[in-house]
Parts: sequence; structure tokens; C-alpha cells
Amino acid sequence: MTDKDLDQLKRSIGTPSDTRPLKTVDQSRTETTHTVVHGDMNGENRLFGGRLMEWIDEAAGIASRRHCGGSVTTACVDSLVFQNPAYLNEVVIVDAYVTYVGRTSLEVRVDSYVEDIQTGERKQINVAYLTEVHVDADERPTPIRYGLELATDEQKNEWSLAQIRKMIRRERQEQGI
Repeated sequence: MTDKDLDQLKRSIGTPSDTRPLKTVDQSRTETTHTVVHGDMNGENRLFGGRLMEWIDEAAGIASRRHCGGSVTTACVDSLVFQNPAYLNEVVIVDAYVTYVGRTSLEVRVDSYVEDIQTGERKQINVAYLTEVHVDADERPTPIRYGLELATDEQKNEWSLAQIRKMIRRERQEQGI
């Protein structure tokens, strides 16, 4: 798919016209902070990717629960891109926020950074997208009461890209990939 095709697809999708009460992205945004300790390390003396995945899943779950006002379960990790390592004693920030809300599921983007504690500068180490499903007490999918208010162009772009990712996931599922 070319950039031109992607732009055309994003324009055709548009943004939501939701009749549900809306929550802002910031109302469910979740940021967690971790210090990399010996138990978090892999055999190469870097942060074990599985530990970072645990932190990502936890932050995405909290952001989703805040948005839904109830329980969620992780249905899919759509993208998990490791860009840089983290080392012993570094501070890792995990920032999760809702990008898309469907009827019973929502997408959460999670950005992870190493933070320089002297300057506050952050270096991105990972970007992930997770799909969470709002569930009832019997763990069955249940409608989400709140839509998502898109206040910025970046939020509108994330919404459009989330719909594209959703279409790609469906296509892969239909093809058994």
C-alpha cells in the first residue's frame, strides 16, 4: 500500500459520530514508571522483552478499564516494535492511551521510553497497539458505554489508523494468518 493509498483510505474512513457520552483521551491515559532491576534483565544484560510486554499489557489494561468503567481482557497485541534497549537501573516510562473505541472493544497505544533522570529527556524504546475487550461478570463481551472525544488532529489520525489496523486484523483472521 502506497502513502497515497493510505491517505485516501484515511480520508474515506473519517472520524466517529458517536451518540454515547464521550470521554477524552486524557481521562483514561495511564503512565507507569519502573526502574530496571536485576530480575528484569535477560542474558544479554538488557531489559527482558517479556518484562516490558508485561508492563505494556498492564498499562493498556488500566487505560481500557478507565475508559470502559469496568473489566477488560486483552484480545490482541497488534504491533510491538522494539526500537532501543533499556539497561540495569534505567527508568522506564510506559504511557498508554485509547486511540479507538468500537462497540465492545477498544484499541490502546502504548509508548515506552527510557527517561534520563538528570535531564528528563525521554528516548523511545517501544511502540505497541493492543486491542482490549470490555467484558461483563461472566467474561462475555459487553457494550462500552463511552465513545472517544477526538480533540486534536493527532487523535483523529490515530482513530483513522486504528480502523485500518482493525481491517487488516480481520483480513488476516479470515485468511488464517
